[in-house]
Amino acid sequence: MVTGPVQQPSLVVRPRAGHPAEPDPAEPPPVGLAGEPSSVGLPGEPRPAGLAGDVHALGRAVAATGPRWRDEVLLRLRPVGQGFAEHVRVTEGPAGLYRELLTQSPRLHHGVRLLTREHAAIVAAILAVQRSAEQPETHPDEVRHWAGHLLRRLARHRRRGANLLWEAYQTDLGGET
Repeated sequence: MVTGPVQQPSLVVRPRAGHPAEPDPAEPPPVGLAGEPSSVGLPGEPRPAGLAGDVHALGRAVAATGPRWRDEVLLRLRPVGQGFAEHVRVTEGPAGLYRELLTQSPRLHHGVRLLTREHAAIVAAILAVQRSAEQPETHPDEVRHWAGHLLRRLARHRRRGANLLWEAYQTDLGGET
């Protein structure tokens, strides 16, 4: 029997606002700042929701090229920063997930402490990308370097958090037959 919180799906169908499920072949696809389609996939196609979707959009913006590339990176970075701030509030707050985990499973103290320390490092990485993208004299490769560093940190943090939740709620400590 599985106990603990219900795990939310990481992919949801989010149709683009004002667009039918099937695109009109007579209409060209909408174009974003960097010359790329403005959505992350086709209408009706599953795509990441929330912070995961924002991180995916940032990765696409960083990989793109175009005259307004920096503006697009900064535009996509903003929701990542806001979403991550909300993540920190939900996990570290007084009634946050980490407090609940430690109440139910004190053995996870080291993992919770590690994730909490990662929060500060990720916030610093977000600020580094922002600072470098805001400076027009900064070479795009340097911005991409900092953005890649941020994206790797976020992916690692997500994996560690998922592993910690698995350990907290899914590990069978024995005793039942």
